[in-house]
Amino acid sequence: MREYHFSTLDVFANQAFGGNPLAVFSNAAGMSDDEMQSIAAEMSYSETTFVTPPTDPANTATVRIFTPKNEVPFAGHPNVGTGVVLARLLNRTSLRLEEKAGIVLVDVRDVDSDAPAATIQAPRGFTRDRDFAANEIADCLSIPADAIDATHHAPTLASVGLPFVIAELKSLDALRRCAPNYAAFEECDRLYKYPDDRFSVYAYVRTGEATLESRMFAPLSGTLEDAATGSAAGAVAALIASLGAKSVTSLSITQGVSMGRPSTLEAEATKRGDIVERVTITGRCVFMIEGTLRLR
Repeated sequence: MREYHFSTLDVFANQAFGGNPLAVFSNAAGMSDDEMQSIAAEMSYSETTFVTPPTDPANTATVRIFTPKNEVPFAGHPNVGTGVVLARLLNRTSLRLEEKAGIVLVDVRDVDSDAPAATIQAPRGFTRDRDFAANEIADCLSIPADAIDATHHAPTLASVGLPFVIAELKSLDALRRCAPNYAAFEECDRLYKYPDDRFSVYAYVRTGEATLESRMFAPLSGTLEDAATGSAAGAVAALIASLGAKSVTSLSITQGVSMGRPSTLEAEATKRGDIVERVTITGRCVFMIEGTLRLR
């Protein structure tokens, strides 16, 4: 019988039962890929992480991230939560995590507080791939096409390590009305051969000069809606930075409101010339559950 310790945290929250739940297996050495995938499905969170020794001793650990249905190369809330867990275990506040998307740098503060915080740096540069017709994305979200706001950008595929279709909406009412249309997601996934993950949509509304409210839907990955999506927050900050004149774009993003799991994400993109060269995502965590999983 093999035993594996795990912790669960509410990520991008400063109190229990908010944010995005995460399970972290802090020593997953000896687990097979199939076991990791089965455990992620059993935990049924949007993501579960599995930590193993690094391939390069200059790095802290290898981290693999699984949704209930597939592995992803990078994600935001898993890195924030895993970084906090490792900071406590290793008594280190600066970490280098090996992931399929590259090296993720993590800085943790307030380690021993009730709500420690972590800032992660996205492992890849900002990329913007293709745009989508408003009606295609509106169909995915079950809203009228004229609810999409293309003033600043069309719905577009953007990434800083994990791709999302990012769509700006015209109103909070339109955002509240969104509901994932599984058939429309499947059709877009089939048509566009989505890279690294299954087709997902991140919809947002500007609520102020530096504030957004958002929702993220990934039904094909087993997550009808995500309470807090750090990798998408980084991508939208980079997208907005790429369209503007500022050298630094800082955003405070609210997510999870419609789910009753309010989340707060801070995202910052730094631009030199026309190139977005650095993206960070910051959030707090609350430890929730400690346990042991047994495998034969």
